[in-house]
Amino acid sequence: MTTAEVTRGLGGPVTGPVPQQSPVQGVPAVPGVPQHPSPLPYPQSTDHTDPAVTAVPTSSAGLTAPAGTADPAGLVGGAESRTGPAPALPGQPAAFSPELARRDVPILHRLVNGHPLVWLDNGATTQKPRQVIEALAGFYGSANSNIHRGAHTMAREATEAFEAGRAAVARFLGAASPDDIVFVRGTTEGINLVAQSWGRANLGPGDDILVPVLEHHSNIVPWQMVAKETRARVVPVPLRPDGRIDLDAYADLLSMRTQLVALSHASNVLGTVPPVREMTALAHRYGAKVLVDGAQAVAHFPVDVQDLDADFYVFSGHKLFAPTGIGALYAKPDVLRDMAPWQGGGNMIESVDFTRTTYAPVPHLLEAGTGHISGVVGLLAALNWLTSFDRDAVTAYETALMAHAQQALATVPGLELLGSAPERIGVLTFTLAGHDPAGIAEWLDRDGIAVRAGHHCAQPALAHYGLASAARASLALYNTPEEVDKLVASLQQLQQAG
Repeated sequence: MTTAEVTRGLGGPVTGPVPQQSPVQGVPAVPGVPQHPSPLPYPQSTDHTDPAVTAVPTSSAGLTAPAGTADPAGLVGGAESRTGPAPALPGQPAAFSPELARRDVPILHRLVNGHPLVWLDNGATTQKPRQVIEALAGFYGSANSNIHRGAHTMAREATEAFEAGRAAVARFLGAASPDDIVFVRGTTEGINLVAQSWGRANLGPGDDILVPVLEHHSNIVPWQMVAKETRARVVPVPLRPDGRIDLDAYADLLSMRTQLVALSHASNVLGTVPPVREMTALAHRYGAKVLVDGAQAVAHFPVDVQDLDADFYVFSGHKLFAPTGIGALYAKPDVLRDMAPWQGGGNMIESVDFTRTTYAPVPHLLEAGTGHISGVVGLLAALNWLTSFDRDAVTAYETALMAHAQQALATVPGLELLGSAPERIGVLTFTLAGHDPAGIAEWLDRDGIAVRAGHHCAQPALAHYGLASAARASLALYNTPEEVDKLVASLQQLQQAG
């Protein structure tokens, strides 16, 4: 299968012709899909709809403010500085094709070991579009300042950009207000914040925290830590053989002792997408709160926290085409208002003397010290970039790409995919008979193919299959069927090599 075949099936655009590559043995090619474009120097253009433009912006290109947010001194530009694709119609996102996305991501056009890079390690981190890279450079080159406590022009501009990022995250998650959003370093810090602030105040002896076996360590260990402090219990929710959460067992484990359910919106090792809304509704019947780890979900399908009715939702920017070291925590307003500060210092106070300190209102109460200002600027640019595409088309494309990958990987002798849940994202964790995962990853790297090997910070999930480690290929919107075919061809060669 080729990119064009997948894309045409979704009604999306197909860019110019590129020579076809050999299909995977045993899997028919889909005619008419372009392969990835020839390597282009960075930066390629200021608009991924016009690759002929090669000028390098000197201002903060990519700091595009969402509708209704401030535009500090040209930092967050209007139409003349917009670096995303032009909408098909006013107020509508542009149509999607993976080639449009690929043009914007400079690193995808480099060589690794003499081969074009095939980045299939998106579950660990995503690559960054030039709009994000230029936004960071633009901020540091023309607007760098601390925020919230300066009266000068650049302080105001930086503050407006930072709060524009908060507003963008709120809209991206479907939150009712930007005040429901707390900036954190990432999913791990967000979960730890909830555990130490909300958990310490609300958990006690005999209370239960339900955590499915498929969770990332970041959604297990913080709960173990706070449970030890409060004498609560972390109760694992078992999996079914196909990698789905055992919902019957979940229902049986829920009780009036349950204070919290912590679950992922998509598994980083099995790709499973649990029925979060239904599980949340059931937990709420017992008065339990629900925290959702959205790290692996937000890049793959739209999220509406109000529709999910989640009490907490966390994600990391670096898995969403944004910089590392930035993420966000959403919490319901009534829950957020009752949370005590986890860290003390600057930014989170109203006044301080040696007899009494008064605190700032949320969300600033939970953002002690100088935040990752440039990270928020980059996150804003990443959200603008991602949402400039038709997200339903992106989700449909990734679903079709995953189906092709499953079919193609089935042709590799001795390869076994973990998990077969019907609702899942493009995470393909596998074992290969006769080869350890680290050796598989090293072999693939010789062909410029990047995958992850190890326990994926999800040891209980792997133990469910009797494994300590596995290899993992994880897909994103800029991956193509041809890249999947290269992965499969290289694995077939590995098996032939013995």
